[in-house]
Amino acid sequence: MPTNATLAPSSAAADTAAQSHVFAVLSQSRARLERQAELGNSLRLAQWHNREDRTGYSRPGHHTLSVYLQGGQDVRVLGERSSQDAAHGQPGSFCVLPADHESQWQIAGDLRFVHLYLSDGAWAQRIVQLLDAEPRAYTLAPRIFGQDPVLAGWAQQVAALDWNNTVQRLQAHQLSEAALDRLVLLAARPHARERALQLAKGGLAPAARRRVLATIEAQLEAGLSQGKSEGLSLAALAALANLSEFHFARMFRNSLGCSPHGWISQRRAARARALLRQRRPALTLAQVAAECGYASASHLSRSLKADLGATPGEWRRAG
Repeated sequence: MPTNATLAPSSAAADTAAQSHVFAVLSQSRARLERQAELGNSLRLAQWHNREDRTGYSRPGHHTLSVYLQGGQDVRVLGERSSQDAAHGQPGSFCVLPADHESQWQIAGDLRFVHLYLSDGAWAQRIVQLLDAEPRAYTLAPRIFGQDPVLAGWAQQVAALDWNNTVQRLQAHQLSEAALDRLVLLAARPHARERALQLAKGGLAPAARRRVLATIEAQLEAGLSQGKSEGLSLAALAALANLSEFHFARMFRNSLGCSPHGWISQRRAARARALLRQRRPALTLAQVAAECGYASASHLSRSLKADLGATPGEWRRAG
């Protein structure tokens, strides 16, 4: 269920500005923020309570998954709604509000709900990994009062966790990553052909994108120790796309919403988290750092702490 809260795209400065804006707008609304948590990877989780209110969404610039925990029967969306969904909500109902979504809502009675906010960058990673597609060619379809037992279960699970407890917050992170995979399969849809053709201009060709991303994954899978990182230099990746470094960097950003370095950093961190959860064989922190291209175990620790607000040991225990 929307509030006027927004989460900006995923630079640190923009995130800070967005946090200030969230609380400034909510101070003028009846919606009450019960708790919130930064999950890392450009994801934010929030739990809200509202009653007897009228509010709206106006192109927030980020995507929102909303699932009702309590109430919803007396919530109405003003104007058109999707014919595939119910006329009103109930506990377990979900709403998908894309970055360019606009709608007005009338709230009667008590309503408690969970919001998961994600940036375009987080969405792009899932489109590539799950659909092997150009992220700009897919968008989230808006859904109002949809029903899905997986998403309803996700909301109940994260609501039962203590987000101030580091280990439980990391468990919420893992649950939310799985919920987003489900969201892609439920609500991702191709842009209209004309729009897709416009998006294709200025980005990497599909074959070049696949070569570059496959090389990044192969380098990470092989391990970046023992001098194996040359294949991830800007020059090497640009050569794979038959472009100059300047044009490659620009086209990569157009296609994937971040720089090549930013993409590699995200994928390196994802692999490190996966290796830390690996039980057999359980790798030492130094081994994980070497496998993923971090300069040292302390470098890995600082990176994970900055991204997740947790140490590698805490992430391992959360798995």
